[in-house]
Amino acid sequence: MKNITRLCSTKATVTVNGKFPGPTIYAREDDTLLIKVVNQVHYNLTIHWHGVKQIRTGWADGPAYITQCPIQPGKSYVYNFTVTDQRGTLFWHAHILWLRATVHGAIVILPKLALPYPFPNPQKEILIILGEWWKSDVEAVVDEATQLGLPPNISDAHTINGLPGPVSTCLSQEGFTFLVEPGKKYLLRIVNAALNEELFFKIAGHKLTVVEVDASYVKPFKADTILTTPGQTTNVILSADLGTGKYLMVTSPYMDSPILVNNRTATATLQYVGTNTSSTTTTLTVPPPTNATPIAIKFMDSLRSLNSRKYPAKVPLTIDHSLFFTISLGLNPCESCYRGFRIVAAINNVTFVMPSVSLLNAHFFNKSGVFTDDFPGNPAYTFDYTGIPPENLRTMEGTRLYRLAYNSNVQVIMQDTGLLSPENHPMHLHGFNFFVVGRGRGNFDPEEDPKKFNLVDPVERNTINAPSGGWVAIRFRANNPGIWFLHCHLEVHTTWGLKMAFVVDNGNGPEESLLPPPKDLPTC
Repeated sequence: MKNITRLCSTKATVTVNGKFPGPTIYAREDDTLLIKVVNQVHYNLTIHWHGVKQIRTGWADGPAYITQCPIQPGKSYVYNFTVTDQRGTLFWHAHILWLRATVHGAIVILPKLALPYPFPNPQKEILIILGEWWKSDVEAVVDEATQLGLPPNISDAHTINGLPGPVSTCLSQEGFTFLVEPGKKYLLRIVNAALNEELFFKIAGHKLTVVEVDASYVKPFKADTILTTPGQTTNVILSADLGTGKYLMVTSPYMDSPILVNNRTATATLQYVGTNTSSTTTTLTVPPPTNATPIAIKFMDSLRSLNSRKYPAKVPLTIDHSLFFTISLGLNPCESCYRGFRIVAAINNVTFVMPSVSLLNAHFFNKSGVFTDDFPGNPAYTFDYTGIPPENLRTMEGTRLYRLAYNSNVQVIMQDTGLLSPENHPMHLHGFNFFVVGRGRGNFDPEEDPKKFNLVDPVERNTINAPSGGWVAIRFRANNPGIWFLHCHLEVHTTWGLKMAFVVDNGNGPEESLLPPPKDLPTC
């Protein structure tokens, strides 16, 4: 715990090595990492290495009660994993309660030695971590909301590298200043570590060339505004070609549904070396409107895999499991709650119930009674998903998983619904990258929409937003044995139960089988 002051108020904060954001982990492709996590706070804790594929090393993935029991206060655990076939920017964060509000940091995976970037080499790099800040203790905010069955209070500020910049209630609050040298090219590694909000990002006077998302290279394209959802990372090239001056850097929320968000803009400054700071005014920029869906869609539609000989897009063309997941909110009875019901969330009307032991442990040791493998691959009944919702908003509850054979090809259509409210849902799949082969507004049409799928160079990601009032289609190969979480990366929705998990069985022989658990794996 460390006392940290933001917005002219101080609170005790969970940090890693005393830092917020936490330390950056640098590795090279094919490196094996040993990271000892010592828990010195009064909360149970786990760390998830977001986007790392964890081939056969699910014990190091980190989501509490999915792949491990939490590290209890005073205990430690060594995460042991190898970064395979990935290079770029990812991040790590706590994966229990809402601790990732402050327990997070970047993972930088450099290419193998002597392997160049597939774009002009940047001379320098800048790390930009976007986040949210609550003046109150975040866990207290969540506990109160859970007891009442209501949404938690929204954050008080957005942050860039942990700092909001000046706000009306605290003009003395400084923002981050990034120094650049004229004429140089910079690789900006942008991480969205926010809990509940998709974010726009832009820099006054500068275009950004997008070259990588979620540690996968993309065909380069220019944009003046980046869209990034919680859990996503984006690498862009900035050409510092304006010579002198100070330029405002901003991040602000994207929300195209009638849902309350923290509408405050966080600011930082891009400053050229040699600029006379006392006499130079900062060049300003205006963030997009909160509901700027055309800007969001244009950015997402521009993302394409590199699909080169060296970096092919291995899109599954035949499908073994064709799944259709409806994503919805609901209302379940709750006598102690404020209005007699609790807001919940569900996939195919199943609100996921977290077990009290690790699912991966139960799977590896064949323990019965912890989960079932009967998660529905399709909704129990069909309705006009983006039209008038059904009157009954109750959901089923259960710890239900979906079983996949090793190396099977999977397609998942994730359909947003209008139950309570349509909303973007950034869905994150552990253990795999997937290809985003299609997206659309309204209800998915199983006859017509697949004809428009991009099976040539779709973007490869680990987190994708199922759009508000629309659908997204992903494909992946289940070539990683273990138990792998799929959940909304809006922490409020994960808390409400918008999550499920896949069981991927072992293949043939030890190279296609889950490794046994490490000796220091925490116990429940």
